Amino acid sequence: MQTNENRNAVIHYQRSGSGRITEVERIPTGGSGSGVFKPISGQASAPNAFEGAASVILSPDRRFLFTTNGGDNSVSSFSVGDDGKLSLVDVKRTGNVVTGPSGTAKSLAYAPSSGTLFVLHAFGPDHVRLMSVDREGRLAARPERYTVNTPDKANRVSTMVVLSPDEKFLLVGTTFDEPPTANPDGSPILWVRKPDGTPKSIASNAPDPDGLVIFPVDAHGTLDRPSFHDAGGGSPFYPAFLHSRPDHLVIGEAVGDGLVMGSIDPDGRLSVGPLVQIDTSAGQPSELCWLAVSPDDQFVFATNFGYSNISSFRIDGNVLSIAQDPACPKVTGDGTFRALNGTVSSGPSDNWMTPDGVYLYQIYGNASKLVGYAVQPDGSLDEVTSASIPYNSPQGLAGF
Repeated sequence: MQTNENRNAVIHYQRSGSGRITEVERIPTGGSGSGVFKPISGQASAPNAFEGAASVILSPDRRFLFTTNGGDNSVSSFSVGDDGKLSLVDVKRTGNVVTGPSGTAKSLAYAPSSGTLFVLHAFGPDHVRLMSVDREGRLAARPERYTVNTPDKANRVSTMVVLSPDEKFLLVGTTFDEPPTANPDGSPILWVRKPDGTPKSIASNAPDPDGLVIFPVDAHGTLDRPSFHDAGGGSPFYPAFLHSRPDHLVIGEAVGDGLVMGSIDPDGRLSVGPLVQIDTSAGQPSELCWLAVSPDDQFVFATNFGYSNISSFRIDGNVLSIAQDPACPKVTGDGTFRALNGTVSSGPSDNWMTPDGVYLYQIYGNASKLVGYAVQPDGSLDEVTSASIPYNSPQGLAGF
């Protein structure tokens, strides 16, 4: 996990057979995080600074770990020892200039066949930048730059970048069609007035059906012209591919309050099924953002940023249904942060599931906790461990 502190570091944990985690070391990234500052909303201190996912990733062969440094728009690469210990190899800027208190480099995807690292930024117009990774893990920034903007949406806010399992397509989720303005308490305002005076949501894909962006990828990692797709719900935050059916994916809808299942054909066309929503009686939106798909493709665990908990969904063929809502008790924060729906939240963000599907780990930034759960056969979660983490700032989880 990265601390995302102003002097950023990666925390290395060791996991026991019972799921308990113990901190081993903290290794500086050589770059700067955004700290407790939240660039998307401009709040001086709030959890989920990046409003993104996959800011810490491992290469498939586990030789390298990559992490963003959101404060200065850079990426760090580490070599990974047999015991999991990290050695810093390189730090390079993405090429996007930092113009305010923080940059917004937030999400990573890696194509091992071409040695290409895709780096997503919340703000554009250059949302996606590329880096080449050599055999030793050294980084080289590339000149290519790509946007998720459209002719009538010149300032979109992206969330997460995902590479399809066959490395032929790069998917980018979005959350807003324009950056939100702020209420007096710093919380974002999701509505604007159209020229005729009627209100319009700035949440992407709500109602304009163009919230998920798909780029074709060539053999060198270069991207072709993007296509824009209906993701099935408001603010398609998190696309996650299934393990055994690599042409199928689930999409977490942050403002849609649920999941959709979709498929992508060989030409990059996306088809999506119906939205399956959780109980939103606690207020809308739930800000359902981060997903973990079980290795057997039976369950999806979805983190509700606004509700301070996790919900689980069951996959049966091409049908999604609620398994446990919620799947675990609410984790309370210090009472200083309110979500978009007005509820006091501990701001859970990134999660990670062990490769055997036995444990799930969840960041609760405003509670300064990393919590580990044992996954139960019915999709519920039992807490088995927790670790103290820095306040509000931490982002990203990866492991093996």
